[in-house]
Amino acid sequence: MTDIHLPTAGSFPAPGLLVRKSEEITDLIDLFSKTQYRAKEVTPQVEAIETRCLQLFARDYKYSIIQNTNGEVCGHYPRQIVFLEYECLDVEKDRFESTVQISKLQDLVNRSKMARCRGRFVCPVILYNGKHICRSSTLAGWGELYGRTGYNYIFSGGSDDTWTESEEFPEDDRVVRNGDSHLFDKVRGYDIKLLRYLSVRYICDLMVENKKVKFGLNVTSSEKVDKAQRYADFTLLSVPYPGCEFFKDYKDRDYTAEGLVFNWNQDFVDAPLTIPRCFTHNLNIDWTQYQSWDLVQQTQNYLKLLLHIINSDDDSGLLVHCISGWDRTPLFVSLLRLSLWADGAVHASLEPTEILYLTIAYDWFLFGHMLPDRLSKGEEIFFFCFNFLKHIVSEKFSTVKKQSFRRKNSHFKDGDFTVEELCQLKSRDRGSVTSLSSDFSLITEEIASGSSLTNDTVDLSSSQPQASNWRKGNTSSSPMVVWNKQNPLDDRLSHTANDARSSSSSSNQSEHGDTRTGSSPLAVPGRRCSFPSERQARLEAVREAFLAAYSSTVGLKSSAPSPSGAISGLLEQFARGVGLRGSNAIV
Repeated sequence: MTDIHLPTAGSFPAPGLLVRKSEEITDLIDLFSKTQYRAKEVTPQVEAIETRCLQLFARDYKYSIIQNTNGEVCGHYPRQIVFLEYECLDVEKDRFESTVQISKLQDLVNRSKMARCRGRFVCPVILYNGKHICRSSTLAGWGELYGRTGYNYIFSGGSDDTWTESEEFPEDDRVVRNGDSHLFDKVRGYDIKLLRYLSVRYICDLMVENKKVKFGLNVTSSEKVDKAQRYADFTLLSVPYPGCEFFKDYKDRDYTAEGLVFNWNQDFVDAPLTIPRCFTHNLNIDWTQYQSWDLVQQTQNYLKLLLHIINSDDDSGLLVHCISGWDRTPLFVSLLRLSLWADGAVHASLEPTEILYLTIAYDWFLFGHMLPDRLSKGEEIFFFCFNFLKHIVSEKFSTVKKQSFRRKNSHFKDGDFTVEELCQLKSRDRGSVTSLSSDFSLITEEIASGSSLTNDTVDLSSSQPQASNWRKGNTSSSPMVVWNKQNPLDDRLSHTANDARSSSSSSNQSEHGDTRTGSSPLAVPGRRCSFPSERQARLEAVREAFLAAYSSTVGLKSSAPSPSGAISGLLEQFARGVGLRGSNAIV
């Protein structure tokens, strides 16, 4: 039997072998799909998951523990929250070492928890080049804040040690106060101290609302609409992304994200896309068209933006959050972790099944994603995350320079070729190739067209209705570019056009600009180029392992019987391709 050799900087088994050895992943997803994690109700199975996560972190990092025993700080955060201090590298290599004292960090966590919705405080989860990538929920509104402070006061015997510190805030941080602003100053002041202690400068807000409203009341807030401008020293990015309810539409379209466009003209959607001008350079993205992007394009472009931010020259960290921080937030945290791992930039010693286990167990399960509830409603954002890996295999998402491969064919001249060049040469030699699935094709990305964002003004005049309006904003100290919700009249004019092109533009083009006949969730990966990059091979292996485990536990449920039997056929295709069959029928 011929051995399969994949690129190795951190060698890992072949994808087929990975699938056969993924019982650990299968057991994890099976438990996750039936159990909601609560820090106060831990079973031996959950304890084993916690222990396994600590083992996997220890493979590459020196870490300390933020104690959350029995959920005392947050009931749906891990009981042992990992604070990564530095990478365990060879002594002769440079390393980034944290200056954070765990005792002070623990104190700030305890004091700042009231500032954010459901007590989901700012929590560092990824360490990349000495920068902390953090997650949290959005800011708590007055209703939750008063309710929780009253609850704590009553059940602590008339006192709350969260507020025992006598330290005063600087005078220039004060505003003309009434009772509400004084309380907000105090709790948000601790939140800001925690952010600064972790050297976080960039805050990426995924909410499509400025404030979450229920029954006519503002139940949450956000940094971008803080009336006292307490977060003005941070660089705030408003990157509205659909909530978990939107992924019911994804599931109902037989798990097809191509052509699925969010309705930006719903009454509750009032958060514009707001990005510092410095981050709109060099990404080849026409941000003015964000309301016309389908789910694939939107997720790709937001991920590119986040990767661009953490690769900026400064040493500042990043906070990503949505409303509660347990749906959209783990989606992007997980994609960031996997994308950086595929480049060898984080968790360098972990194999595909190990990094998959870590991100499912830690980023999703132990941080409180409610998978049983989401599955019961058909909101398959969890499945979308790992199936989406096929859309980020390109080197365009890489944080490192493209690797060159020495030619191995005698008819090539001496020299190095990039993966793209090899693919193009091979294509010219043998002509166009049609494979079972082009999900993992590696070809040059289509450069987005549109107005340059480097000028002071942007001309949006066109014969076609525009998807958004543009204006300059001053959300933070950096020059900002803001795109607003489009006019409802424009929406009515363009809605038909958007629908008409939804099945032809995005569904027939991947992020590589590749024309294809469709994207299938469980299709057998097919390669047009026999020289896949290491990044591509690693992400393929993770996705294959996930799909194998998911199909044998949860399975995919078609919204309606399909004449072509597409979903069941795809599952059968995948099962044959990797040498196994799922135990759950697709219904």
